Amino acid sequence: MKLLIGTKNRDKFSEIREILSGLAFELLSAADYDGLPDVVEDKDTIEGNAIKKAEEMAERSKMYVLADDTGLFVDALGGDPGVYSARYAGETCSYRDNRMKLLAEMTGITNRNASFRTVVALADSDGKVIATVEGRVEGEIIFEEKGDKGFGYDSIFLCHETGKTFAEMSSEKKHKISHRGRAFRKMTEKIKELNIL
Repeated sequence: MKLLIGTKNRDKFSEIREILSGLAFELLSAADYDGLPDVVEDKDTIEGNAIKKAEEMAERSKMYVLADDTGLFVDALGGDPGVYSARYAGETCSYRDNRMKLLAEMTGITNRNASFRTVVALADSDGKVIATVEGRVEGEIIFEEKGDKGFGYDSIFLCHETGKTFAEMSSEKKHKISHRGRAFRKMTEKIKELNIL
């Protein structure tokens, strides 16, 4: 059974594939599916974007699709970068550009609490979303980068549960407690409960 993961981001797909390694599916990245266009993430919430990606990619591919959207929500910035996390420093920005902008925005701020949230949506081969779940982890934005693993904001997000940044953790440790790991494990259980694949 093939299951399309609705992302063209190789780092994200690699992480999701590791998290879902226990499922008896052949996982395909949207980048591996010829002719699948990029989905414009123009919704106001990460849930809206996850649903839109799942629906559109399922309609185009005629496959079951798991799509997620993730945001880093910083309390002192009113929840920013939030839904704009991947493009916080601009449409063509790098991971480092985003981190440096966030650290600059946090200059002089003492309340550094933040949360990572991931919403995963599952759409059937007709493009109908049949389940959504959310994973969340609490932490804070530190003052300088620590660790050399992971990607995105991992090196500046200190997880409260471990006292380390995601970039300081092995992928196995990170997946056990991360927002994405929690969300995709919830979806795995949902898939089993619904017996839909």
